[in-house]
Amino acid sequence: MADYDTVLVRFGELSTKGKNRKDFINRLFRNIQYMLRDFEELEYRKAYDRIYIRLNGADHEKIREKLQKVFGISSFSFTEKVEPTMEAITAACLRIAENSGAKTFKMITKRHDKTFPLRSDDINRQTASVILKNTGLKVDVHDPELPIRVEVRSEAAYITSEKIAGAGGYPAGINGKVLLMLSGGIDSPVAAYQLMKRGLNVEAVHFASPPYTSENARNKVLTLAGMVSEYQGRMKVHIINFTDLQLNIYKTAGDPYAVTLMRRMMFRLAEQIAQKNGCIAIGTGESIGQVASQTLESIACINDAVRIPVLRPLICHDKLEIIALANKIGTYETSILPYEDCCTIFDPKNPVTKPTVEKAEYFEKMFDWQSLIEAALADEETAVVQPPRNEESFL
Repeated sequence: MADYDTVLVRFGELSTKGKNRKDFINRLFRNIQYMLRDFEELEYRKAYDRIYIRLNGADHEKIREKLQKVFGISSFSFTEKVEPTMEAITAACLRIAENSGAKTFKMITKRHDKTFPLRSDDINRQTASVILKNTGLKVDVHDPELPIRVEVRSEAAYITSEKIAGAGGYPAGINGKVLLMLSGGIDSPVAAYQLMKRGLNVEAVHFASPPYTSENARNKVLTLAGMVSEYQGRMKVHIINFTDLQLNIYKTAGDPYAVTLMRRMMFRLAEQIAQKNGCIAIGTGESIGQVASQTLESIACINDAVRIPVLRPLICHDKLEIIALANKIGTYETSILPYEDCCTIFDPKNPVTKPTVEKAEYFEKMFDWQSLIEAALADEETAVVQPPRNEESFL
C-alpha cells in the first residue's frame, strides 16, 4: 500500500499577494504549526509555493481534521515521498493503483523540476502504461475513480490519490483586527468565522443587561467565543453592562425608536472599545432585512452614529444559509439555547423600520447618553477565551 508519510499543503489566494506573499506564507506557516501543536513528532518544511509536513507516524485523520480548520490553505494531500526517478515514481503509482479497488484512473503530473529528463505528459504515459499492463484498471481522463497525482521536484517526488479541500481564505490575523458585536444568537458567531476567513483577528464586545440577562446568557456567549476562537487561537471578549443605557432609552423613546437608539449606543460603545484596542473596524452579524434594525434605512441611521468602518460579512445571506454555516462550524446548537440577550428582553411591538437620523438625534437630546456611555466603559469587563488547551495563541 501507499506509504503516505508527508502532507503537501497548497496555498490559496496567497498567490495574488505579490510583494506581501512572504508575510502571508510565514503567517500561514505559524498558524499551521499552532493548529498542529499537539503533534510533537511532526517536521515542517516551507517552500515558495508549498508547505511540507513530515508525519513520522502521526494520526492521518486527526491531522486532516485540524488542517481543514486553517484559513489560507487551498488544498492539501497526504503523499508518498519517493526519490525523483521514474523507477520510484512508477513503483509508488502502481502500488496505489493495485490497492485502490478502483476500476478507472488518470495520471496527473506537475514537473516543477525542469531538469527532470521527462516532461509531464511523458511521465503520465509511462506510468499509465505500467498500471494498464499490471492491473485491470482502465484510463478515464474525464471522470476517473482514481486520480493519481505526481509532483516532481528536485529533492523528491510526491505522489497521492487524494486532494482534500482546505478552508480557503487568508491566514487568520494577517489583515488586521476587527471588533465583532457578539450576541448569543446564531448570526454573530458565523460572522466571526467569516471575518477570520478573510484574514482578520477578531475581538468581541458583548452587551449584557443584568439582572434582565442571566449568568447563563453570559456563559453562553463566552462558550460561543471559545468555539470560534479555534480558527485563530484565542479571542478577547469585552463585556459591557448595558442596563442603564437600555432603561433610559426605553423611558425616553418608547417602543418605535428604542431598537434604533439602542443600536446607535452599542455602535458608539464599540467604536471607543475598538479604537482603544487597535481594531480598525466594527463587525456585526447583520443580514439585510432580517429584522427591523436591519432594513437599509435602519442600517444607514445606525451607521451615522460612528465614523469607524462597519463590516457585515452576512449582509446578503438568508437565514437558512446562516444556519447551514452555523451547523458547519458547530455553533448552532449552542446558539439556540434559550437564554435571552439584551436585544430580546425588551422586544418592541412596533419597531420603526425606516428611522431617520433627525428623529434619532431628537430622542437622544432628551437624556445624557454621553455620561451613561462613559459609565458603561468604566465598568467594562474583559475575558480571554480559547479552545480547551493551555498553550499560547499564535496571534
